[in-house]
Amino acid sequence: MERLSLPTSLINQIDLARVLRELNELNDFFAQAKIRNSGISMQMPKLSRILDQLARDNKINLLDEADRTRLNTGLLSINKTAPRMHLSFATEPSFKALEKLIIWLRQNIHQHSLVQVGLQPAIAGGCVLRTTNKVFDMSMRRGLKKQESYLTKLIKGAADER
Repeated sequence: MERLSLPTSLINQIDLARVLRELNELNDFFAQAKIRNSGISMQMPKLSRILDQLARDNKINLLDEADRTRLNTGLLSINKTAPRMHLSFATEPSFKALEKLIIWLRQNIHQHSLVQVGLQPAIAGGCVLRTTNKVFDMSMRRGLKKQESYLTKLIKGAADER
């Protein structure tokens, strides 16, 4: 099976789980439609933008059972193997900034990268990236801590000149 392309709106594990649940609901709908008496109207579940975009990007017909099965298998595989990262910011990032970050990660790190975003106001600025085995602290707080002795020396020198 070819690799699925994830839309940038599918950001984290929660989005992936939601799409899988929605796909299962769609499968249930078609299974029930097969066994129902003809003439009884049924309301097809409404598709989310993420599932609709995922199907469009991967040329998948959600009305076709084989395509839905292929999509489900691919998403389950991604759920097991996708690299997961946690990014902490001082404030909530805009969707545009997050989208650019996801695009970069999927082009440069792994095409199925999933990112959980969190808030940590104590970092002041920048971000902290955690993977399963590493932490990359790119925060302003860490930068200032690294330069603490130099900053103290500068401030002390400025105070002494007065």
